[in-house]
Amino acid sequence: MKIIETERLLIRHLEPDDAAFILELMNSPTWIKYIGDRNIYTEQDARNYLMSGPIKSYKDYGVGMYGVTLKESKSLIGVCGLVKRDYLDDFDLGFALLPGFEGKGFAFEASQGVLSSLTSSPSSTIKRIVAFTTEYNKRSRKLLDKLGFTFERVFFLGDEECMLYGREV
Repeated sequence: MKIIETERLLIRHLEPDDAAFILELMNSPTWIKYIGDRNIYTEQDARNYLMSGPIKSYKDYGVGMYGVTLKESKSLIGVCGLVKRDYLDDFDLGFALLPGFEGKGFAFEASQGVLSSLTSSPSSTIKRIVAFTTEYNKRSRKLLDKLGFTFERVFFLGDEECMLYGREV
């Protein structure tokens, strides 16, 4: 189900049939380096993740992590969306792309589409969002700056030092 359309992308709900893509994405070198190993090693692991993560979030919150597809080919190239985390007061903007699609403006375009959908929906109750990354993830920090996020504070997630950014919707 398409929910957002940008110049080059269609952003849609993730489905159980996207398990092979999720397996590939979550085991890509940049995912492992910047997000971490999520113990997704089989398509069944990926299907379980989809059901208990994004698909559950659509039902619980009306938003979640979405599949980012190229308009022309309809191929999934990444994910982008909002996640409600127990340790954060606000929804968290997240994004990740397959390595072959990084550095081409797709993460910015998808993130901008997700943010725009919040402001254009009169029923949205989300007024503020956050995002976090590590100091060494310079690309994500640059993208958050470009999206209008402001650095707020450092916090620890386990033993990982993270930089929290925020912005009004």
